[in-house]
Amino acid sequence: MQHQVENIAEDLIKLYAERSQLKGFAFSIDDIYQQEFDNDFPYVETEDQLRSIKEVKKDMESDHPMDRLLVGDVGFGKTEVAMRAAFKAVNDHKQVAILVPTTVLAQQHYTNFKERFNDFPINIEVLSRFKSKSEQTIILEN
Repeated sequence: MQHQVENIAEDLIKLYAERSQLKGFAFSIDDIYQQEFDNDFPYVETEDQLRSIKEVKKDMESDHPMDRLLVGDVGFGKTEVAMRAAFKAVNDHKQVAILVPTTVLAQQHYTNFKERFNDFPINIEVLSRFKSKSEQTIILEN
């Protein structure tokens, strides 16, 4: 058992050493569209939200791949952090996928993203088991 743990630790050290040498895509600093999107948030952000948003954006603007997990209780603003990161990516001509564990949550996020991004020319779609194969194909092609 001790030997297996040491092997796993050694593999992790090698993996992180390799990752530290990789170069990723550095997203642009916030422009007027990002500021407009951020200011369009209808609530007052919590201190934790503001800190998380700042840290995520800083990571995205770096040329190193981001390795971040956002954790928080239900209703504490994780979706807004994800939306701002998604907007930043789309604003730099990237495509974004939000993965969720259930079809109910997928539909909830779809509705929330559609509403939040409504004033911006960004295509929002949902893929789930409730979409037919042909609907999924059309969504993916667009």
